[in-house]
Amino acid sequence: MKLKPLCDRVVIKQLEAEEKTKSGIVLPGTAKEKPQEAEVVAVGPGGVVDGKEIKMEVKIGDKVIYSKYSGTEVKLDGEEFIIIKQGDILAIVE
Repeated sequence: MKLKPLCDRVVIKQLEAEEKTKSGIVLPGTAKEKPQEAEVVAVGPGGVVDGKEIKMEVKIGDKVIYSKYSGTEVKLDGEEFIIIKQGDILAIVE
């Protein structure tokens, strides 16, 4: 991985959108909603942010749910990633 996040940032890779509904209806590309679930591919070191110590709670390989409109989308070597603050991660999927 060539991306190394700083401070309390996390690099995630969004999971693929569903191709079908649960009832079996195939969705066209325009109807697919971007999933809010992703896999963590890189984690920053944490540290002090705004006078508060930030301990990183996620690790590489975790599947997480994140806020819908958060983060910055970047494209590197043909792959798309999202860089978000750890605070924008809502939950770890176990």
